[in-house]
Amino acid sequence: MPGDSDERPSVEEKHTEDSIRISPEVIAVVAGIAVEEAEGVAGMSGGIVDGIAQRLGRKDFGKGIRVSLEEEKVLLDLNVVIEYGAPLLETAEKLKQNVRSTVEEVTGLTVAAVNINVTGINMPKKKAGEPAEGEQGGE
Repeated sequence: MPGDSDERPSVEEKHTEDSIRISPEVIAVVAGIAVEEAEGVAGMSGGIVDGIAQRLGRKDFGKGIRVSLEEEKVLLDLNVVIEYGAPLLETAEKLKQNVRSTVEEVTGLTVAAVNINVTGINMPKKKAGEPAEGEQGGE
């Protein structure tokens, strides 16, 4: 009945307690996708859990990324492997810009810092039958 005390709130009532939360894992995935798109970056380096996931055939875009949230600001630490021959500082700077803009655009949060840790260089693999460096092929 209309006069009952257990009526549901009307549609016109506004809720001031609404919130949207974005988990650090989601932010890490967004940053990881931005890293995948970066030129000169071979990939991310992560821990043993990441290696197991990769062996099982799953792509972990959050691998090698640490996300810290301070109020509405995001701090990112990325552990990356750069392609051999790519200029390290230039590649890292472009990566920082790409990750910052992508995370801010997708999440609406402000990225306070993007720290790039270059943990390795990806050396090109030798092709079968190609002599090793310093070796002469044939006579």
